[in-house]
Amino acid sequence: MKRILRYLKPHILTLAAATVLVLLLIGVELWRPIVIGDAIDNYIEGYEAIGSVEAAFRGILQAAALYLCLLLSGFVLNAAHTWLLQKMGQKIIYTLREEVFTHIHSLSLGFFNETPVGKLVTRVVNDTEAVNELFTSVLVKLFKNTVKILGYALIMLYFSPKMALVSFALLPLVTVLTFIFRFYSRRAYELTRNRITDINTFLSEHLSGMSVIQAFSREEKKYGEFEEKSRKLYQANWREVMTFAVFRPSIYFISILAMALVIGVGSRGVLDGTLSLGTLFVFITYITSFFDPIQDLAEQFGTLQSSLASADKIFSILDVKPGIQNPPVPVQPEIRGRIEFRHVWFAYEKEDYILKDVSFVIEPGQKTAFVGATGAGKSSILNLIGRYFDIQKGEILIDGVDIRQLDKSALRSAIGQVQQDVFLFTGDIRSNIDLGNETISREDVIAAAKTVCADTFIEKLPQGYDTPVTERGSTLSAGQRQLISFARTLAYKPAILVLDEATANIDTETESLITKALEKLMEGRTTIMVAHRLSTIQHADQILVMQGGRIAESGTHQELLTKDGLYKKLYDLQLVTN
Repeated sequence: MKRILRYLKPHILTLAAATVLVLLLIGVELWRPIVIGDAIDNYIEGYEAIGSVEAAFRGILQAAALYLCLLLSGFVLNAAHTWLLQKMGQKIIYTLREEVFTHIHSLSLGFFNETPVGKLVTRVVNDTEAVNELFTSVLVKLFKNTVKILGYALIMLYFSPKMALVSFALLPLVTVLTFIFRFYSRRAYELTRNRITDINTFLSEHLSGMSVIQAFSREEKKYGEFEEKSRKLYQANWREVMTFAVFRPSIYFISILAMALVIGVGSRGVLDGTLSLGTLFVFITYITSFFDPIQDLAEQFGTLQSSLASADKIFSILDVKPGIQNPPVPVQPEIRGRIEFRHVWFAYEKEDYILKDVSFVIEPGQKTAFVGATGAGKSSILNLIGRYFDIQKGEILIDGVDIRQLDKSALRSAIGQVQQDVFLFTGDIRSNIDLGNETISREDVIAAAKTVCADTFIEKLPQGYDTPVTERGSTLSAGQRQLISFARTLAYKPAILVLDEATANIDTETESLITKALEKLMEGRTTIMVAHRLSTIQHADQILVMQGGRIAESGTHQELLTKDGLYKKLYDLQLVTN
């Protein structure tokens, strides 16, 4: 609670204004029954003392006018107070949502490998909305209802201590019910939040993998799994509903009993002449409203628990420290592209090393290829060059500077990556090439597309570069998506080019186009390639053969064939396979 309330600091004046409005609103609500009570005593029961019916009627009209003014004042105060709170709450949630999303972007790839996407979506969307309830409803209602209960109690004690004590006779029972409700509502809220997270995670994963589900005819199985999760969410929601369904009528029943006591004792007082009829009316009105804020307090406590549970889940994300930290004073050299690994050891988990004492040098403009069996450590080397993970031992140098001393953004901006699994965003062709970078003009986008021969299909599309792209580029072929990825990389003019199985999903004709484009692309750039098809990397200046996390062999294509080692075996195996 202390931590979430810090978000109120920039809005302290708005909160103060809302508090004043709430106090005025409570004052108006407490005053209204008194106006009617006074009218009953002074102008209905006591009209004879006034002297004429006309004078009494004028008094009643004045009381009615005052009552109407109080109603209108209450409407205006409530509207202004609601508007202020909603505006403040939306600003806070906007800030919190931006903070969570920005923080998620700063986290390392390891975090995303371990955290389901659906869980993150729930934190950014559902949980922030639950926290919104804390600022727009819970805090002020807690304050409002507490003040209202105290106000009712004090006024009733002022009018008649005896009647007040009668009115409070059932409060112990209400207190017991409230504590019971608070316990069950908290558990119900927490269970519902967890079930929502589960179903969001399931949906995110299975909608993304729909092609696999349909390819293996697992629809019925997934229907069953979703039905189970949906049933659990239904049960959690129903449990929450039933908790309220029992509590509200219980409080209402107690309020009816309290009213019966007030009417019974008060009527005797009116008949005895110890209590005025107007005062009895005030007590009946107050006792009718007295239990409403108590009920609200109990229900708001449940909402408070839900909001705090959601806030706790949000903070669990915000408390995750980025695995890759920017240095306090980052070095920002003009990156030329010299890469050096010095006795690098790297493991994703503890000491299960993927790379073991790896050392090599890639000179600026040099074309280097990594080959080897799956799991040999090729892709890990690419991840380390972009500093998506940090090594445990050794050094990685870019132009003689340890990459841990370089600014992360500057380093990654200097590296252009083309991956085997191309990700396209919803938007259009152009936005998937420039990624919203305002420094990249439309002409730059077109030039990059032409260089990699992507214009051959883009210009045939109905709207050219403005053609809409659906989620993940599902309406484009694998080859077309890869060409767009090439154009994207080139548009950013990187000093270092990283190709991770860049031609694996491309047909022979498209590969021929890209091969020609790559020759221009790689001119003047340090290029690192990972490929299983050895035919695509024969032109490399050096080939590093990985085995078991170490560099087993190095040299040019011809030199490695001459050595008659691991590379020669891989090459001969592919010849036989082809």
